[in-house]
Amino acid sequence: MRYLPEYLHQEPVRVIKALIATSRLPGFKNAVQALVEDFKKDRSRNRLRRFGQAAVLVAEWPRDAGWLHVHFIHTPAAVARYASQIGGTPWTVSAHAKDIWTSEAWDLADKLKEARWAVTCTRAGYEHLASLSDRANVHLSYHGLDLDRFPPFLQDRTPRDGSDAADPIRLVSVGRAVKKKGYDVLLAALARLPSDIAWSFTHIGGGDGLKALKAQAEALGIAGRITWKGALDQREVLEHYRTSDLFALACRITADGDRDGLPNVLVEASSQALPIVSTDISGIGELFRNEENGLLVSPDNTEELTAALEKAIRNPAFRRKLGKTAEQKVRTQFDYHSSIADLQRLFSQSFAEEDAGKRDD
Repeated sequence: MRYLPEYLHQEPVRVIKALIATSRLPGFKNAVQALVEDFKKDRSRNRLRRFGQAAVLVAEWPRDAGWLHVHFIHTPAAVARYASQIGGTPWTVSAHAKDIWTSEAWDLADKLKEARWAVTCTRAGYEHLASLSDRANVHLSYHGLDLDRFPPFLQDRTPRDGSDAADPIRLVSVGRAVKKKGYDVLLAALARLPSDIAWSFTHIGGGDGLKALKAQAEALGIAGRITWKGALDQREVLEHYRTSDLFALACRITADGDRDGLPNVLVEASSQALPIVSTDISGIGELFRNEENGLLVSPDNTEELTAALEKAIRNPAFRRKLGKTAEQKVRTQFDYHSSIADLQRLFSQSFAEEDAGKRDD
């Protein structure tokens, strides 16, 4: 495992040596020109930082490595693009959610012009990236689960419907306490549930927003019904999927455009036939259809979310149908072997084209 310098001033000797070494390469001048053009549009230290990191990457690049693949199309792809310009190594990229939606269109377009291909995990992301590329080099491949780690839950779920105060319905959510997850909206929706519904809610995950959410729960008078578990390992998360009655996640698009794609936790919960209530943004609607295999509401709509939660809580048979239908879709369409096969095909095709090009030269 090798790390690039996170900040250039922390390892100045390493960076200076890399810049001197790479300045002799034929592509260095073109990379500097690209940096100048980019800097005109994005006058930030980060832009200079990525160029310095690219120089280090090229200077320390293994001689027997002939391809560069990066995850995330924002800053990691900026490093890869400059590195490819400097050293000539072809590159590809996997794009996800925040990295797509918080990037400027011109920046994405410039990267897509030079990357051999990009792959992304939601149709919404795919359509956005494809609209910015004239090379037909954007591909869709849904994230899949390792279903061996999420075997089917074969027991019948309890018929809890919130009518028994001694055995309240169990709601669970897994996710970081950050704005795009919408936990403030979920808490507000829970507080609006009718008083005759007995419920408990468990949150699993860390995040800087936990303190504020706990204060909100106190202010809403529901803190006694909520358990904050913090981060748990996958085994413990799986157990919560199996002992809960309903999964809720109120995803939203933030002011800077940040959003989830298709949260893995929704796929995980569905693999256990745990019914979900969520919002209809980004890739969530690509797995779930409202009333068919989940309940989807508009983001930032407390009233709609409360109504969906109440409907699911009061109807155990309906919940069971939603969960089983979602599980069937996950197990037939979201197996990670499909995603691996997609990537293997893309890499194999690219390597063959690269080898053919070298033979022609």
